[in-house]
Amino acid sequence: MKFVTIGYGSREDYERTPQTVRDEAHAHDQRLRAAGVDMGMAGTPVQVRNPENTGRKVEEGAFLRADLPIAGFAIIEAESLDDAVAMVANTPCAVAHGVVEVWPLEQR
Repeated sequence: MKFVTIGYGSREDYERTPQTVRDEAHAHDQRLRAAGVDMGMAGTPVQVRNPENTGRKVEEGAFLRADLPIAGFAIIEAESLDDAVAMVANTPCAVAHGVVEVWPLEQR
C-alpha cells in the first residue's frame, strides 16, 4: 500500500527540541530515503482552478489552513496503516512537537 504523509511543524517548536533528538530524527529520515521513500520539504504552493474547463486561474498561497505550517511531504510504501505510522513516528515533525498525517493513497 502507498501512503501520502504530510508533516506539520513550526521552526520554534523544532528549535526547542533537544539537538540529539533532532539529529536522530534526521538520521531516521535519511534511512527512509535510503530505503526508497520519496520525501521533501514543502515549497511555496499555488492554487489551480479551472471551473468547467473555462480557463485556468492560478493564485499564490495555500488553500489548506492548519494550526502549524506544512513542513514536508513523503510518499511511503507499507504493508498496513500501522506500519506506515511506525515509519513516520520518529521523523522530525513527529518528534519536534509537530504532527505527521498519514493518508492512504487510493489508486484507481
